[in-house]
Amino acid sequence: MVDIARLAGVSTSTVSRALNQSSLVNEETRIRIAELARSLNYSINIGAKNLRLGQNRTVAVVVPYDAQTQQHLSDPFFLSMLGSLADALTEQGLDMLLSRIDAERLDTAAHFYDAGRAIGIILIGQWRHHDQLNELASRRVPVVVWGAQLPQQLYCTVGSDNVHGGFLATEHLLALGRRKIVFFGDTNLPEVAQRFEGYRNALAQNNMEFDPLLCVPVSFIAESAKEAVHDLCRRNVAFDAIFACSDLLAMMAINTLREHNLHVPQDVAVVGYDDIELARYFHPPLTTIGQPIQSAGHALVNSLLSQINGDRVKPQFLPTQLIVRATSKRTALPD
Repeated sequence: MVDIARLAGVSTSTVSRALNQSSLVNEETRIRIAELARSLNYSINIGAKNLRLGQNRTVAVVVPYDAQTQQHLSDPFFLSMLGSLADALTEQGLDMLLSRIDAERLDTAAHFYDAGRAIGIILIGQWRHHDQLNELASRRVPVVVWGAQLPQQLYCTVGSDNVHGGFLATEHLLALGRRKIVFFGDTNLPEVAQRFEGYRNALAQNNMEFDPLLCVPVSFIAESAKEAVHDLCRRNVAFDAIFACSDLLAMMAINTLREHNLHVPQDVAVVGYDDIELARYFHPPLTTIGQPIQSAGHALVNSLLSQINGDRVKPQFLPTQLIVRATSKRTALPD
């Protein structure tokens, strides 16, 4: 606005009135200012205006949609996170606007703020576009991302300690005497890459060599875990444990192991990730790495509100914990 005022030879207050179509500014000046605004790619920040006037109490909660993997909003992790966020927003007297965007265009999440529909954005997942999120932060769009902390990060993240979670899962399986531990996950995704780092760290600390055959690229779609187990068995890859990067993947892996007459945990021990509600009721009950989903909702909302208030907000790590259930109980290993 200052730049437009300088180029137009008027005050910033005149620019503000002109862009808001005030009759106090003559038509010729309004047209000149509108043309300058277009040339500078300027738009009125309706969200900030509404917030200043106390007229908007809506937060956009955005879940990216990956057309390639087609992970649906019905995924139990998303549902748990949305419930946590709804509770946290309600406690603050805020409304939630739920939407999905293309995971390849995370920067389009800014539309909800730019159009004045929301005072800020909570994005569930970084996917593969760290650069686009940095661009939002450089534009000072209030945004908090559930995800991993990465180098040269300008935006704020809230996420669990994925490296430690991956380490806990793998260390647990090693302590059971398992030596051929398969890793299921898409390491192109930041959170999964950090879980894989924890997996590698645990192997190294136990003087175990990393076997690339046991690292299987698997998306967050249950069917991909089924295909992965079939492929391992078809190729006769020896394995006695699976660390899957979500509970849903772990559950599908267990069901598929049954098709190959492999018993859990006797033949193959399995550990998931997230501790969704279904994990404790699955048969057998699933060992998993618990993420503090209820705490996550409050942390995301509080971080966003602090940003909106002009505070400097740092990324947050939330603790992870190993929850041992029947899929990895200690049992005699097969001969």
